Amino acid sequence: MKLIVGLGNPGDEYKKTRHNVGFMSIDNYLGDVKFKEKYNGLYYEKSVNGEKIIFLKPLTYMNNSGECVRKYVDFFDIEHSNIMVIQDDLDLPTGTIRFKIKSTSGGHNGIKSIINHLNGDDFFRLKVGISNTTNDVIDYVIGNFSKKELNLIDFNLINAAIDDFILNDCEYVMNKYNRK
Repeated sequence: MKLIVGLGNPGDEYKKTRHNVGFMSIDNYLGDVKFKEKYNGLYYEKSVNGEKIIFLKPLTYMNNSGECVRKYVDFFDIEHSNIMVIQDDLDLPTGTIRFKIKSTSGGHNGIKSIINHLNGDDFFRLKVGISNTTNDVIDYVIGNFSKKELNLIDFNLINAAIDDFILNDCEYVMNKYNRK
C-alpha cells in the first residue's frame, strides 16, 4: 500500500495558489473523482497492479498537515518508505521537479509538520518548483499562479512521476527525474 499526499490549503480562496500545487497535482492526476472525508482529510483509494494507493489532501491547513498524515499512516499501517508528499518548493525554478528522501523541511511548514508527526524524514517527496521572486514569502506562496507560471507547471510530467513512484523503487525514480 502507498500513500500519496498533496499539500495545500482547503478552501476556494487557495485553489490556484502556489502553496496548493500538491492539491492541484493530485486533482490533475485523478481527474474528476469523488473524494471521501476521514481524519480531517480528503482521500481517494485506487488500485494499481493489485496494490492499494491512497491519495490524500489534508484539510488541516498547511502548517498542521502532519496531524492528518499521521492518522492515515497509523490507520492504514503504511511504511514511511511508501509515502510520497507532493509539495511546493521556493528554491526550484517554476515547474522544475525534484525527488528527495531523508532531507530537512527546508523551511516548508507543511513538511516540518509531517516530519514532526511521523518522527522522521524517511518519506519520499516530490518537490515542484514555484521560484521565489519576492522577500514576502508568505504572500507569495499564498498568491495565485500567473497564467505564465501555471503554463510552466508540466502536470503530464508530474503524472508520469506519480506513476513511476507507484510502480518503481525510490532509487529508480530519483535517478530518472533528478537528472533533468
